[in-house]
Amino acid sequence: SFEVAEGESVALLGRNGSGKSTTLKLISGVQTPDQGWVRTRGRVAGLLEVGAGFHPNLTGRDNVYLNAAMLGMTKEETDERFDEILEFAGIGEFIDTEVKRYSSGMYSRLGFAVAVHINLDILLVDEVLSVGDAAFREKCNNKMQELRAEGKTMFVVSHSIGTVKALCERGIVLKKGKIAFDGPIDEAAAFMKSSNR
Repeated sequence: SFEVAEGESVALLGRNGSGKSTTLKLISGVQTPDQGWVRTRGRVAGLLEVGAGFHPNLTGRDNVYLNAAMLGMTKEETDERFDEILEFAGIGEFIDTEVKRYSSGMYSRLGFAVAVHINLDILLVDEVLSVGDAAFREKCNNKMQELRAEGKTMFVVSHSIGTVKALCERGIVLKKGKIAFDGPIDEAAAFMKSSNR
């Protein structure tokens, strides 16, 4: 069990198979718990898997509107943000191509752009910052710092300790689906390092 305060940035750490991605899926409502409960307040958005929620036969443009609608945004709200999303994704005229023709990089660029440009309260990010070139990764990191400064609640899963230290103040280390450590990010990183020996 754990609680996260509004505006807190939390890194979920642990080896492969420890339960990090499952925890994000439970928070997002993609999976339901076998027992216990998960309670969130506000609009939850995120990137759990590259291109999750995209319909392969629709264009990038159609998927932007579909994803935004699934997150409770009106067409008018999406219209207002569309140019920002397109500019951030940097996929140009491919916006009108079926996403099944996208490279994994284009998929994740558009997915991330949609996730961070909608009205959200809680952002979930699972390893997405490992995609794309260095310039795009920096753009993503800057946008996440901006969201953090705005007081958005964030959950970040990344194998990059540098990334989570830059974005999060708290770290929860999972081991076989249980919390092995919960505390300040520097201590969580040190705990990870010592338990990996």
